[in-house]
Amino acid sequence: MSAIPKQALDTLRDSIDAACSVSDPWAEVQSLIARVDAQEYPTDALPLVVRNAVQEVSGFVKAPMPLIAVSALAALSLAVQAHHDVERAVRLDGPCGLFLLAIADSGERKSTCDGFFTKSIREYEAAEQEAAKPLIQEFETDHEIWDAQRSGLKERIKSLAKEGKPSTAQERELHDHDKAEPRAPRVPRLIYGDATPEALQHSLAKRWPSGGVVSSEAGSVFGSHGMGKESVMRNLAALNQLWDGATLPVERRSSESYVVRGARLTMALQVQEATLRSFFDSTKGLARGTGFLARFLVAWPLSTQGMRPFTEAPTNWPALAAFNERMSVILNRDVPIDEEGALSPAMLTLSPEAKAAWVSFHDQIEELLPTGGELYDVRDVASKIADNAARLAALFHVFEGHAGPIGIDSMEAGARIAVWHLNEARRFLGELAMPAELANPLRLEAWLLDYCRREHTDKVPTRSVQQFGPSGLRDRASMLQAVQELQELGRLRTVMDGRKRLLQINPEVLGGAV
Repeated sequence: MSAIPKQALDTLRDSIDAACSVSDPWAEVQSLIARVDAQEYPTDALPLVVRNAVQEVSGFVKAPMPLIAVSALAALSLAVQAHHDVERAVRLDGPCGLFLLAIADSGERKSTCDGFFTKSIREYEAAEQEAAKPLIQEFETDHEIWDAQRSGLKERIKSLAKEGKPSTAQERELHDHDKAEPRAPRVPRLIYGDATPEALQHSLAKRWPSGGVVSSEAGSVFGSHGMGKESVMRNLAALNQLWDGATLPVERRSSESYVVRGARLTMALQVQEATLRSFFDSTKGLARGTGFLARFLVAWPLSTQGMRPFTEAPTNWPALAAFNERMSVILNRDVPIDEEGALSPAMLTLSPEAKAAWVSFHDQIEELLPTGGELYDVRDVASKIADNAARLAALFHVFEGHAGPIGIDSMEAGARIAVWHLNEARRFLGELAMPAELANPLRLEAWLLDYCRREHTDKVPTRSVQQFGPSGLRDRASMLQAVQELQELGRLRTVMDGRKRLLQINPEVLGGAV
């Protein structure tokens, strides 16, 4: 509920209505504070098979294009990360897995998109689990026998102790017996839902060393007990280390300690804007200060809700079938895993041309990081973007079945997509740092312009803003305050169509001159 009294709201609305009428000339346009505009997602940078699948899914699901692309990239990351690492330069190498973050409301159909692109992964998991059933049965039987024998040895030692007799031989036998404990077979599990950081670490260490948190409701990840004030620092650091591919010791007081070694992790999360803002507030800067957010490729797409008329599903999905077929080939390769459960992925290198392109990209980004530079406010994210570009290039290289070092085409494609995500991070983090009274007019105008250009109009019903507009601007008070600010700057005005109230965009603003 709005904190503004109803009478004040009515007065605000009346002042907006009185300020302009259709017959009035437009006031001189005044500039909003500097903002970062959204860019069109570079679908042409995706590998052809991936691009075709993304476009095919888009035609049916009608979710925001960046959201669909993020689902495809997450699937690539999950399939490839166990098999390959990427070397950017000598002594500068690491995993190719991605951390992806989509900031969007519920109902944007991310889970539907994920389902299309993870089909081959889920089929692979199911087949591997079915094939492992005899091994699991054998392990369970062997472990019951081992446990019974261990209990017998312990009872014998206790009995000898009661009798005051030495039990040196039995103690040595118990030590040897413990070393021979049967090990559970490692069965691939790649996709986790809303796993806490603690549960994820345990699974990567004990079950399968490659996995991913794929969630369309990541509020339960960001708001989980593991992200409480007592453990958030530890768990953010752990996730950072998993992105880096580092060895991670996990110390426990009440249960077995263990080490996560040679593991690879993908994260593909969708979280509502309000939830993410709350997470930033509750962690008091740790999410950025620890470098956690810096590792993510961020997408903050405009909603398509309200503009998705029903479409019958196509009879055939040739592009998606080609995508999943290629994914199956990658998934069914032998996984380089040792007896301790650690991965040793093959190292991909950059060709001389790709290396030169990567160095140039890295240096161009670096030049924009100092105080006053274009990327200064997002220098944490920008400092990781060249690494992410190389990871994307490696994924594209492997998916397309290329042999040898990564070529310049894959490197340039990876850099283009990384830059798009960097721009999205600038958009979101720039507005995140603003007070609401400054950020809301920016967000409202961006949404109105997108609506007008898509619908080929210069007027938007206020009801549409309240139903489908930016999160946080759908309540009457916030919307009216943002409208008043934009109206005072001459960027829009309120007009009436019968009893319907519309927001009309200044032609100069709509034409992109300001």
